[in-house]
Amino acid sequence: MGMLIDASLAIAAERDGLDPHQFVARLGDPYSALAAITASELLHGVHRAHPAANRLRREAFVEALISRLPIIPFDLAIARVHARLSAELAAKGIVIGANDLMLAATAVAKDWEVATHDLRSFPRIPGLRLAHW
Repeated sequence: MGMLIDASLAIAAERDGLDPHQFVARLGDPYSALAAITASELLHGVHRAHPAANRLRREAFVEALISRLPIIPFDLAIARVHARLSAELAAKGIVIGANDLMLAATAVAKDWEVATHDLRSFPRIPGLRLAHW
């Protein structure tokens, strides 16, 4: 089993001044990875960061993470899980953010857990295992 890292953890680590090497070491799971959507969320934060000094610091942190952790692509098997979860949640009237649902579908499809600070959306997703940090 592995562990997908939610953007909330990486953002908190970067804001706390953690070195990316330390952050990866603290994860502890030898099968830690980022979902492609999480990489996109982190890169989005780089592009929105101001002033330039913040952008450069954030970019260095994110690029270090991306280079050290495997990136799990959103493939057809994950798309099938995503479609099922999305339909199940919609039938119950539960709205989950698109990025969170893509990350959750990736974890469920791989039978991995999501390590996160966010306990608002993720606990409502059936079959998703969480590690709250």
